[in-house]
Amino acid sequence: MMNRAAVVYVLLSAVALLFAVRRVPTTGEVQAAEPERALFGSYPTRNMVSEETGLPTKWDVKTGMNVKWSQASGSQSYAGPVVADGKVFIGTNNEGDRNPKIKGDKGVVMAFRATDGQFLWQMATDKLPSGRVNDWPQQGVCSTPFVEGKRLWYTSNQAHIVCLSTDGLKDGKNEGITTEKNKGETDADVIWEFDLMGELDVFPHNLAASSPMVVGDIVYVTTGNGVDEGHVNIPSPQAPSFVALDKNTGKLVWESNLPGERIIHGNWSNASFGVVKGRPEVVFGGGDGWVYSFEPRTGALLWKFDANPKGTVYALGGRGTKNDIIASPVIFDDKVYIGVGQDPEHGEGVGNFWAIDASLSGDVTEKAPVWHRGGDDFRRTISTAAIKDGIAYVSDLSGFLYALDARTGQLYWKHDVLAAVWGSPFVADGKVYLGDEDGDVVILKTGKTKEIVGEMHMGSSVYTTPYAKGGVLYILTRNRLYAIAEGAKSVPEAKAN
Repeated sequence: MMNRAAVVYVLLSAVALLFAVRRVPTTGEVQAAEPERALFGSYPTRNMVSEETGLPTKWDVKTGMNVKWSQASGSQSYAGPVVADGKVFIGTNNEGDRNPKIKGDKGVVMAFRATDGQFLWQMATDKLPSGRVNDWPQQGVCSTPFVEGKRLWYTSNQAHIVCLSTDGLKDGKNEGITTEKNKGETDADVIWEFDLMGELDVFPHNLAASSPMVVGDIVYVTTGNGVDEGHVNIPSPQAPSFVALDKNTGKLVWESNLPGERIIHGNWSNASFGVVKGRPEVVFGGGDGWVYSFEPRTGALLWKFDANPKGTVYALGGRGTKNDIIASPVIFDDKVYIGVGQDPEHGEGVGNFWAIDASLSGDVTEKAPVWHRGGDDFRRTISTAAIKDGIAYVSDLSGFLYALDARTGQLYWKHDVLAAVWGSPFVADGKVYLGDEDGDVVILKTGKTKEIVGEMHMGSSVYTTPYAKGGVLYILTRNRLYAIAEGAKSVPEAKAN
């Protein structure tokens, strides 16, 4: 098995070959360094692992112990945090009232200064007039941004793929689009937008929420295309569920209308990118419960896999045994690791988690499974896996965290957090961090033997996945963002800015 450095090297080499022909520098020239990136999952493979060290294992949000700073978000927060360009980015709603002139329910992306938490700017987007069928009230922005250099991409609540400057309008520049509705110093600088509904007839069910993936010059997103308010008809079965856009201009590169008329509910899983036995692949979880792999430049289908065993049946309201896919595929060691699930409002139920051979072609449902957990051994999940040192850490909506042999699926240990889990296990510094709906973050040591390090209460539900940068752990609760570091001391939460 390749180590982390080797995996990153192969991935970056493949990206360079696919998307750019770089001039060889002459004597005395220095080739530009790769731009800083931040995204849901830390890596294009979406593996929820970080190489950060020195992270805290104990803190108290009430007293401020080990809390570097905290800031209010909106009243509901499901996207981020990610950290790049000296800033922390999150997705939330407008209940934070950062700009009193902007009233009402909005989808909001916020940027804070990483060093001290100072609020920098926000992108506020009106709700769609069609209402909850396409843009669920108070949910805000549920797309975790992808950041590269001075650019940020996310999916808005209006089902627009949006490219922003990471500096906002505070720097006095207005790049790209110059007709923004809000043009104050604390507003966003929009570079371009692509309207999935207007351009491609997409019908997002409840909310478009895909967290973009940028590789080379292409941004990959899932559109959210789904059923109507009656949860039976698919208004736009020929509209794409997966699209690729030019990251610089927003122009469409390719689209795929898979799974078409087979959509169960909606398409919300995120794209992943990896190199499998020398073949670059972009992999999506589909709204029909199938996993799809495409050639990254052209969108040609490489393979597909049915992640619901034979005999499973979907029933309205989550009462059946067939599920779609909300979790992100993780590409690791020439395999895809993925679990099936449903909208959390549909409750708990039978789920399945797979390790799939990603090197095959065609319909690989019968020949690709490497191992599988399901039935009483695994419940529905909307969480993405973290794989480190041969162990896959996976959580389900029912609140169980599993440590599994990444090669065989053997169970090493299981931990019950006693609450629903919406986020994903985050592995860093020899520890697994996992937040839950009750507002607790449990910390366990990585390894084959279960050892609980601690459990900290955050004061509000944690629907997101932690993120680490520069020895600081960032945790976004339902209504507040925290920067946590060893030896830090802030004012108590109630008095924080």
